[in-house]
Amino acid sequence: MNGTLFLCATPIGNLEDMTFRAVRILKEADLIAAEDTRNSIRLLNHFEIRTPMTSYHEYNKVEKAEYLISRLKEGKNVALITDAGTPGISDPGEELVRMCLAQGITVTSVPGAAALIAAVVCSGRSTRRFCFEGFLPADKKARRQVLEELQEEYRTIILYEAPHHLEKTLGELLEALGDRPVTICRELTKKFETIMPTTLSEAVSFYGQQEPKGEFVLVLAGKDRKQAALLEQERWQQLPLEDHMKKYLEQGMDKKEAMKQVAKDRGITKRQVYQQLLPHI
Repeated sequence: MNGTLFLCATPIGNLEDMTFRAVRILKEADLIAAEDTRNSIRLLNHFEIRTPMTSYHEYNKVEKAEYLISRLKEGKNVALITDAGTPGISDPGEELVRMCLAQGITVTSVPGAAALIAAVVCSGRSTRRFCFEGFLPADKKARRQVLEELQEEYRTIILYEAPHHLEKTLGELLEALGDRPVTICRELTKKFETIMPTTLSEAVSFYGQQEPKGEFVLVLAGKDRKQAALLEQERWQQLPLEDHMKKYLEQGMDKKEAMKQVAKDRGITKRQVYQQLLPHI
């Protein structure tokens, strides 16, 4: 029988966030695959975990995945850990999971800390619906495309960022999305944890004067529906009413339906549309 791949979450800063189950699984596993063995050895030593360890990272994720799968097919259990947090989120673990599932190998999660969840629940932003973007792409074209897509995102947006890129990223977000609320979460669960509700413009100003330190999670408010609707109405109101009606009539709508759509676009009643169009009918 095949072994099982365990996705073991590890602390994102505070070692007390390690779960009892994660410690047990890491001790019982036949092999631990770690993103950075030099970093993970400190965690394993702290919890007296003596399981053999091998590296699994972005630059060997395909060939090492094949090796790990061969061990799993021998019936060995493999535990995957990342430098911090939950494997598979913004790291190469997703490739191993995909390859294991394709070959019928059982994959299970040993849940625990995740920076994106820790940030959004502390942010004061809406948590009913949110999207996670991780790190923005380094490639300029891909980065611009993602920023354009985020312009139309109504859900709360969660981003990761390193300190040396923070000021630039905040500036790009301000330019692309306009000024909007953001909560900047820094060094989550650690001694100098900071949760700072602010706006993008204020954050750009703040970090223009103060050097960013630590790892950051940005939690941005999504596009404001009411504000977007008002802006859309204002755009329609710039168009002469007769031309607005003509637009829908040319699409095949009858006058009654076109009038109803025009009223909706402009935020007025059908009666108002009729009265304004009366001299032209």
